[in-house]
Formats: sequence, structure tokens, C-alpha cells
Amino acid sequence: MGLFSFTQEIAMDLGTANTIITTNGKIVVDEPSVVALDRRTDKMIAVGDKAKMMHEKTHENIRTIRPLRDGVIADFYACEQMIRGLIKMVNNRSRLFSPSLRMVIGVPSGSTEVELRAVRDSAEHAGGRDVYLIFEPMAAAIGIGIDVEAPEGNMIVDIGGGSTEIAVISLGGIVANNSIRIAGDDLTADIQEYMSRQHNVKVSERMAERIKINVGAALTELGEDAPEDYIVHGPNRITALPMEVPVCYQEVAHCLEKSISKIETAILNALENTPPELYADIVHNGIYLAGGGALLRGLDKRLTDKINIPFHIAEDPLHAVAKGTGVALKNVDRFSFLMR
Repeated sequence: MGLFSFTQEIAMDLGTANTIITTNGKIVVDEPSVVALDRRTDKMIAVGDKAKMMHEKTHENIRTIRPLRDGVIADFYACEQMIRGLIKMVNNRSRLFSPSLRMVIGVPSGSTEVELRAVRDSAEHAGGRDVYLIFEPMAAAIGIGIDVEAPEGNMIVDIGGGSTEIAVISLGGIVANNSIRIAGDDLTADIQEYMSRQHNVKVSERMAERIKINVGAALTELGEDAPEDYIVHGPNRITALPMEVPVCYQEVAHCLEKSISKIETAILNALENTPPELYADIVHNGIYLAGGGALLRGLDKRLTDKINIPFHIAEDPLHAVAKGTGVALKNVDRFSFLMR
């Protein structure tokens, strides 16, 4: 891209937890969806990793915001600032003028018209000239490498930070879908609540997330894959004295039970609404897990045992949607399921 390229194409997976931008088929930005603003002037101080480091550690003049909640935009201004900041990271070379952007953005399949409008407006305010939207499960399917335009049924379960997207895809369209607002953030909140109730220790959102990454599990029996106990440091809720609590994966599996059961129920609901011919394809092909939630230890085995259909974890679950939006961007004119 030289000094005089007028249009730049970027694909964006605008997630509740992370935002990933690809251009020319390569991932160029992979940052947490957090922005830090100055309270007095509302100017952006930091975005992505830098803002995440400030999260829960700020003084009164700085506020850190996660602009997306449950997969949709909760703070319009902050989201626009965040998109601008992340796009700047892509365009860090000197140009005489900023190019007009052609963007494809992944959105949850359960989004309402108002929510879709908010994503589009944010992107346009941040410099997008042509903005296309694609449903995340469709993008995840393309990213995994499934031929979405083939006349056969494939089922995707994309467990992100704010929402779990479940979709049956055939002939380039979504046949049955179910989008629930229970995902990674809820698991983190469950852990926070459990630590407070069971161990009387106060843990921050970030600490709860570290517990989830280190000892998070969906099964109480993991055998050889069992992670070592994780030591949690924090203040006692009642006396405020420092505590040190070892947490094992069985405990975490128990406290995540309720939320994972809701995800199971949602998958069964989507299967219930699937035409029998496509259902047969799904039983044959298995169900694909994508998104950060797919990395929860033992989740694929638990779902396989419960639903009797094999579950496969995508090769690179965190980047499946981003890769899919990248492929869709290259074939904007060919793919009919991109919404304008």
C-alpha cells in the first residue's frame, strides 16, 4: 500500500473480549476490547493491551471502558474511539492522507436492527466508507474451512466473551440459530462470585479471568490433562487481611456448571429446530466449537457425552471468526450472505 492508495480493505472481528483486525489475509491487530479515556476531556489515552493493563487500576481522572457488553455496543462513543485507535495501529506508516476504508465486521447472529445499526454507525464514524456486516457463526464456519455454500448442514458453536452463537449453516445461509448472552464473561463472573462465597476472598475481574485460563474446566475428571492448582492472592472479604487460596480445577468445574448447562440447552434448542435432513449431516460431520470458550478444558468431551454428536475444536478457535471475515472481505462481491 503506497502513499496514494485510496482504499484500504480491513476485516474486523469486533468482540466483547478481543478485537482482531486482518488485512491482506494476515492478522495485524489482536488486542483486548478496552479503551482508556480521560474523564475531563473524553480524549483517548490508550487502547487495547495498554488500556487493559490500566483496567481496575485507575485513579479518578481516567476511566477504562469495555465498550461491548454481551456482544453488542454498550458505549457508542467509547466504541468509536476504540475502533479508531485500533485502525491507527494498522496504519502506522506515514501517509499523506488517511485512505477510505472498506470494512467487513463480524456481528452476533442474535443482533437486533438497532444493534446492527450501532456497529455500522461506529465503523462509519471511524472512517469506514463501505461497511459490510457478517454474522459471526457464518464467519467462524468460513474461518474453520467449511464450504458454507455446499448443500449440506454444518453446525457451529462460537463461544465468545459476551455471547454464545449457535448456528446451522447450509447453502450460504443460516437455517437455525440460537444466540444466548452467556459466554466467557459470565464464566468469569461465576468464578468471582464463587471465590467470594466459598473462600471469603475478594478477587478482581482480571484475577477471575486468570483463574479461568489456568484451571478452568468443564469436567470434574480430566485425567492426565489436569492442570496444577492455581494460587490466588487477595484480601479477606471480612477482615481485609491478605489470603492465599489454592484453587483446583474440580472446584472451578463445579462453579461453572450452571452456565455450561445453559449453553448445552441452547445447543439442544438449535438442534430441535433443525430440519431432519440437515440433522443427519450434522450427526455425520460433528459440531464445530470456535471462540475463546472452546479452549475450556474438557468442554468438547462433556458436550459429546451429553448430546451424542462428536464435537470438534477448531484448529485456531480464537481467530476463526477473524479469518472468516478476512476471506469474506476478499470475496465481497461473490458472497451473498454479507449484509450491506
